[in-house]
Amino acid sequence: MPAPTPTPPAATEVNADPRDYNQYTELVWSDEFEGSALNQTKWTYEVSDNWFNNELQATTNSSENLFLTGGNLTIQAKQEQLRNRQYTSARIITKGKQDFAYGRIDVRAKLPKGKGIWPAIWMLGSNDSQAPWPACGEIDIMELRGSQPAVNISTVHFGNTVAERKFKGTEIRLPSGDFSDDYHIFSLVRSKGQLRWFLDGQQYFTITPNDASPYPFDNKFYMILNVAVGGDFDGNPDASTTFPKQMQVDYVRYYQYK
Repeated sequence: MPAPTPTPPAATEVNADPRDYNQYTELVWSDEFEGSALNQTKWTYEVSDNWFNNELQATTNSSENLFLTGGNLTIQAKQEQLRNRQYTSARIITKGKQDFAYGRIDVRAKLPKGKGIWPAIWMLGSNDSQAPWPACGEIDIMELRGSQPAVNISTVHFGNTVAERKFKGTEIRLPSGDFSDDYHIFSLVRSKGQLRWFLDGQQYFTITPNDASPYPFDNKFYMILNVAVGGDFDGNPDASTTFPKQMQVDYVRYYQYK
């Protein structure tokens, strides 16, 4: 009598099945920000005078706005005139150089604070050239309103068109102090049909297709690091906001399990 045919695994894609946070141990890609300059085989500067959400900054590739020291990346927002803008900052992406699928992403960072300051660690669908936002999907691992520096905001954005854009998110507050006091590890674990957010290894939020439809979050995404100034999220800087403002990133690491 022939042996029974083995039942195939539920998911065939690499790391499609969810695992515990600590089981993601195989380092697939990382940037430890060693050396003296940004590794442009991993990242691209996005340079523009005009951004979305009524933001006030121009982004540059200047060492005044982004630099590496002591194994840390610093993105620095400055109050200075550049053409028609009164603030400068930097924004970098992995698009075209590293796509992220299922697995765990860790970003260890210390965040700036102050009214109108908007640091973000986030992702967009790598197909955004073919499926414009929000159809490509947006995953905000970390956003912070500088006027509320103890609160990390995590959100997904989705929908077929801008007019149909939907979002779902949550907030997590530090029990003491704020995110400018020390480094914290912001993590996202992606599995088939599931997103999980962690702060310093502790889970605080989950999204599945029951929460988001259409659900573009099984596709590949690229990483974005930036500090915006002003705009709709936290309003514009006021007299209490001193410059420069810095987001410091110790590392970005992408893990999978065997």
